[in-house]
Amino acid sequence: MSSYDPSKVETRWQKYWLENKTFKTPENQDKPKYYILDMFPYPSGSGLHVGHPEGYTATDILARYKRMKGFNVLHPIGWDAFGLPAEQYAVKTGTHPRDTTEKNINRFREQLQMLGFSYDWDREVNTTDPDYYKWTQWIFLQLYNKGLAYEDEVPVNWCPELGTVLANEEVIDGKSEVGGFPVIRKPMRQWVLKITEYAERLLEDLDDLEWPDSTKEMQRNWIGKSIGAELDFQVKEYDDKIRVFTTRPDTIFGATYMVLAPEHHLVNKITTDDQREEIEKYVDEAANKSDLERQEVKNKTGVFTGAYAINPVNGKEIPIWVADYVLAHYGTGAIMAVPAQDERDWEFAEKFDLPIVRTVQPPEDFDGKAYTGEGPAINSDFLNDLEIAEAKEKITDWLEKNGVGKKSVNFKLRDWLFSRQRYWGEPFPIIHVDGDPKPVPESELPVTLPEVDDFQPTKSGEPPLARAEDWVKTTDPETGKEALRETNTMPQWAGSCWYYLRYISPDFDGGPVEADEEKYWMPVDLYVGGAEHSVLHLLYARFWHKVLYDCGVVSTKEPFQKLVHQGMILGEMEYTVFEKDGKTISADEAEELNDVQRVPLSESDVEKKGDRFVMKGTEITVEARAHKMSKSRGNVINPDDVVDEYGADSLRLYEMFMGPLEQVKPWSTKGVEGVNRFLNRSWRLFLGDGEEEKLNVNDTEPNKDQLKVLHEAIKKVTEDVENMRFNTAISALMIFVNEANQWDSLPREIAEDYILLLSPFAPHVAEELWSKMGHDESLAYEDWPVLKEEYLKSDTIEYPVQINGKVREQIQVPADKAKDKEFVIGLAKQQEKVQKYLDGSTIVKEIFVPGRIINLVVKPN
Repeated sequence: MSSYDPSKVETRWQKYWLENKTFKTPENQDKPKYYILDMFPYPSGSGLHVGHPEGYTATDILARYKRMKGFNVLHPIGWDAFGLPAEQYAVKTGTHPRDTTEKNINRFREQLQMLGFSYDWDREVNTTDPDYYKWTQWIFLQLYNKGLAYEDEVPVNWCPELGTVLANEEVIDGKSEVGGFPVIRKPMRQWVLKITEYAERLLEDLDDLEWPDSTKEMQRNWIGKSIGAELDFQVKEYDDKIRVFTTRPDTIFGATYMVLAPEHHLVNKITTDDQREEIEKYVDEAANKSDLERQEVKNKTGVFTGAYAINPVNGKEIPIWVADYVLAHYGTGAIMAVPAQDERDWEFAEKFDLPIVRTVQPPEDFDGKAYTGEGPAINSDFLNDLEIAEAKEKITDWLEKNGVGKKSVNFKLRDWLFSRQRYWGEPFPIIHVDGDPKPVPESELPVTLPEVDDFQPTKSGEPPLARAEDWVKTTDPETGKEALRETNTMPQWAGSCWYYLRYISPDFDGGPVEADEEKYWMPVDLYVGGAEHSVLHLLYARFWHKVLYDCGVVSTKEPFQKLVHQGMILGEMEYTVFEKDGKTISADEAEELNDVQRVPLSESDVEKKGDRFVMKGTEITVEARAHKMSKSRGNVINPDDVVDEYGADSLRLYEMFMGPLEQVKPWSTKGVEGVNRFLNRSWRLFLGDGEEEKLNVNDTEPNKDQLKVLHEAIKKVTEDVENMRFNTAISALMIFVNEANQWDSLPREIAEDYILLLSPFAPHVAEELWSKMGHDESLAYEDWPVLKEEYLKSDTIEYPVQINGKVREQIQVPADKAKDKEFVIGLAKQQEKVQKYLDGSTIVKEIFVPGRIINLVVKPN
C-alpha cells in the first residue's frame, strides 16, 4: 500500500528551500507587508523540546499563508545568546562561553531547519556577534547622551556564588532562580536606566495595541500609576523631614505612627543609642530577604527607632518605626501608617499595640478591622462629614497652602538596574577618567570582549572583566589621559530590546536599522511568544523603542502591534489509582484517607466518562494529571525522536491540532499517530492504495458536490488561519479528505487547491504532492485558493420535522421552494415516519420557521 515516507521527502525539500533561498525576504516594496516575529530563543545545550516549536509552527503557517495571499513577508530568526547559563558552564568546565554558544546555536539551527520553518536564514542575528552588539552599545550611548543612563550606589540583590547582581524577578524565596544560591541585599555602584521618564507613555500607548487584556493589565500593574499627595513629616529634634507619598491624604488625621524601609537614609541618623543594636540587627536580616518575601509575610516585624515625627495637620508626635514590609524603592521608602484604613498597617499596629483611629465611617454592619471602602470622614477636624473624593481635594489644598505637601503622581515602576557582574555580556562603551564616567566615541564601537582565562567572579565583587588588566587600562582618545574601562557588562535583556529592528537590515552599517526599510516594515504585525515575557522583555523593548523614536531612528511609537502568547505544552497525561489495604479505591476516596498507595496506570487501562477518567470496566475514578516538562520528571519529549518516527509535518500538524494556540495542553503520542494517519490518507487520495505510486488525479470537470466540499474547506481554513484557529482549520482539512476519499475521481482543479490549503500546515507533504502533479517549482508563492460563494449554495435545504417538539424525520426541500410554507408542510406530512404520528391525531398547530424547522403540534382524537 502506498504511504508517505517522510525520511525520503522532508530533508530533500529542506535542502531545496535552503539552496534556492525560497523564503528570502523580497527587497521590493510594491506589495503590502507582513512582519511576523517569534520571540527568539536562548540556545541552551539541551536543544529544543516539543514545547518550543508550537509558537514557531503557528507563525510559520501564517508566514506561508501571507506569501500566498500576495504579501511581502519578513519572517526571521536569531539567537538571544548572551547570558548566565553559558557563563556558568564556562566556570565549571573552563570552556569559553563563545564556544558553548556556537555549538548550541548550531544544534538549534539544525532542529529548526529539520521542522521546515520558512525563515529567511540570510537575516539570522546573534546578540553575541560584535557586529550586532556594536549597535546595542550605540543605543546605550544614545540613552547616556539623553541623560537616561546614569551611575548610582543602590541596594541590589547580590548573589556571591554567581558573582552577580540579580533582578528582583530572578530571586525566589531569598535564593537565585538559577542554581538556588543565597542572595543578599547590599549597596553597589550600578548603571541604571531611567525608564521612569517614560512611565506615562508606556502606560498610555498600551491602549492602541492588539495585545491580550491580561498582558496589558500586567504591564499597567507593573508601571503602577497612583495619584495622590506628597507630604513632609518633621522629625522631632532634627532638621530632617520624612517625605511620604499617599493615595489617601484624607486619612492623615489617622496617621498614628510612621514606618521607614530598613534601607532608608535616615534610619541610622535618627535611631537612638538604646535602640541602635536592635535596629542594626534588623536591618542586616532584612538585607537577606527578597522584596517578594518582605511584602507577602503575614507576620509583620519591625523595630522602634526611638525617634518621633510631627503630624503636620494636628501637631501630634507619632513614633517612627523600621519595618521590612516597606520597600526603599517604592514611593519614598517611608509611609504614614493609618491602621484603621490599611490592612497591613492594622496588622502591624495590632501586634505592637499602636493607636488605631478611624478616619472614614464604615457602614453599621461592618464587623471587620481595617475599612477601605467609601464613607464620610470622621475624627478628621475640618474634613469631617466630607466624602473621600472631596476630602482628598480639600486636604491637598491645605497641605499646599501650608507648605507641607502637594498633589503628586507616583509610579510603582523603578529605574532599571542595568549592570551585571559577568563576563558573557555586552561591554559598556564607557571609560572612567579621573574617576568620572565618559562615553567612548562612536567611531570606536564595538568595544569587544577581551579574552580571559578565568570566568569566575572575583571575591571582592569586581566583575570577571577586571582580571583583563591590559584591556581595562586604556587612554582617553580625546585627552590622552589614563583611563579605565567599565568592567560591568549589560544584562541579557539588552540584546533582546531591539533585535526585531536588526532583522530589517542586518548588514546595514550606518545605524541599527536602515531608515527606508524601517518605515516599510515596522511595526511588527504579529509577535508570538511565551506569557513569561508578559512584563519585563516587552516593557524594556517598548522603552528602548520609544527612546529610538525620540532620536528619529524609528518611525513608530510602538514595536509590536499584535501579540499572541502560545500556551505551554505539558508532558503526557499520567493516570493514577490508589490502593488501601490491598483494595483499589478511587481518587476521590484517597483524598480523605491516610497511608494510601499510588498505582500508575497506562493510557490503555483508562477510559473517559463525561468529564472524568475511570478504570476500564469500572466506576473507579482515576487521577489524571499532566506536568510541566522537566528533566527531573523524565517527561521531556525530544522533537528529534518524534520527527524520526512520524516526520516533521506530523509534529507540526499535531502541535496545532492539540487545541487553541493560547491554551495549556498535555502532549499525547497517540495524537501524533492520529495526524500521521491523516497525512497518509491525504497521500493515498492522490497516489492510490496500490503497492506502486500512481497519480490518482484526472482532468475532468468537478461536479457541484465536489466544488461545494472544496469551497467549504477554503472558507473554513481561510477564516481560521486569519484568526489563528489552527486546530479547527486542520479539522476542516480532515473533513475534506474524508469526503474526497469517497469520490470516484479526483479532478485536478480540486486536487491542486487542496494541496495549497494543506501547504502551510504540512509543507513537505504538500511540496511533494505538488511536484508529483507536474510542477517544477515550489508552491510557496502560488496564489491562495479563492472562495467562490456560489459553490456553497445547495440545491436543497434540509428541514427537521418535529412532532410536539421532538424531531421525527428530516426532509430535503428544493431550495427554490424552501420558504413556501404550504409546500414544505405538505411534503413533511407525506413522509411515512411523520404519518405514523399523525394517524389517529388532530393537528392543532403548524409551526414553520423558514429555512430552519417544522413543528406539528398534535393531540389524540
